[in-house]
Amino acid sequence: MQESTPLITNDAVVLGILMVILALVFGTASSKKVFWQKFYRIVPTVLLCYFLPSILNTLGIISGQSSNLYQVASRYLLPASLVLLTLSIDFNSILKLGPKALIMFLAGTFGIILGGPLAVLTVSVFDPSVVGGAGPDEVWRGLATIAGSWIGGGANQTAMLKTFGASPELFSQMIAVDVVMANLWLAFLLYWAANPDRIDKIFKADSSSIIELQKKVEAYRGSIMKIPNMTDTLLVLGVGFGITGLSHWLADFIAPWIGTNYPELEKYSLDSAFFWIVVIATTGGLILSFTKARNLEGVGASRLGSVLLYVLIATVGMQMDLFAILDNPTLFVVGGLWMVFHIVIMLIVAYFIKAPFFFVAVGSQANVGGAASAPIVASAFNPSLAPVGVLLAVFGYAAGTYGAYLCGLLLQLVSNL
Repeated sequence: MQESTPLITNDAVVLGILMVILALVFGTASSKKVFWQKFYRIVPTVLLCYFLPSILNTLGIISGQSSNLYQVASRYLLPASLVLLTLSIDFNSILKLGPKALIMFLAGTFGIILGGPLAVLTVSVFDPSVVGGAGPDEVWRGLATIAGSWIGGGANQTAMLKTFGASPELFSQMIAVDVVMANLWLAFLLYWAANPDRIDKIFKADSSSIIELQKKVEAYRGSIMKIPNMTDTLLVLGVGFGITGLSHWLADFIAPWIGTNYPELEKYSLDSAFFWIVVIATTGGLILSFTKARNLEGVGASRLGSVLLYVLIATVGMQMDLFAILDNPTLFVVGGLWMVFHIVIMLIVAYFIKAPFFFVAVGSQANVGGAASAPIVASAFNPSLAPVGVLLAVFGYAAGTYGAYLCGLLLQLVSNL
């Protein structure tokens, strides 16, 4: 995929555009006009916040590849958001959600491990070139890096690149497949997050534990709500970004120390600084939820956390180029089928165990998107559920290398048949 210079290259201007988009979306969503009320019954606000920046990126007005905004949002705003969204969480209620969340996560992992080889076998019947190439250009080597990305994230993808040795040219094509397919699936989930009851009814799923968690958090918020002053707002931001700073500081020590002294732990992504940033920030928020700091929810802690999360959503959206599918259609067919197999396996498991669609969506994103998008999807259902996405995403880091390596071996096997 060739990168061209976007119309707007100044990140300050791009950030301004993204903030205007967010303001317009939420401004129209709160409008009393009949048109907008009917429009937002069909199109969720979170989907627009994600999709509009992707259109600008596709048209070449802005560029997610050349911009540093996603890096800033994922490293600085996401951890602060996680802290603020977990301040008032009832951790015991999360534990009461039961084993179905973990089962759906594992079903998603299994769907990716099995889905890749099945997609290659299916497409190779019509186009044998999908198993072509020689040496570092063998297609299966590149597909193995997608498995790493879809079970854990970027650190696992890099590990698979090193393990299976895909060429730089092939790897760049796989990144395009990875980003487009993962983001299209994310867009679908954000849409259905606004209407989960339809799917839950088909699955005969019991979502009472999820609803109970939402109600408990909302009731607590209502009991401590007050109009915030400047001191309150600064306290909220101080806690959020203070824990974020602490997370970065500790991660800068922990990750290199593990990489140097315990290199074998690389397979668990424990030498990844981003992993530790997410874990420490989430842990900090959960610890504070047992203290008086949880009363900051009364002055808008989760509201400010949601603002930071929506900025991240906009920067995630600007990563997707809808025209990239034209560069190598066959690879995108493989990626699309791979995602379909992943989804079908998850839906089958969800049907048999009567799991709510919330667990399907978050379990899938904990694999495919990791810590950057799992809380986005969980928050699309309800902001109080964001920590569930984070906790499942942590499992993705641990399972990523093993699952992706197994998938890579299966891809090599089917390519040599």
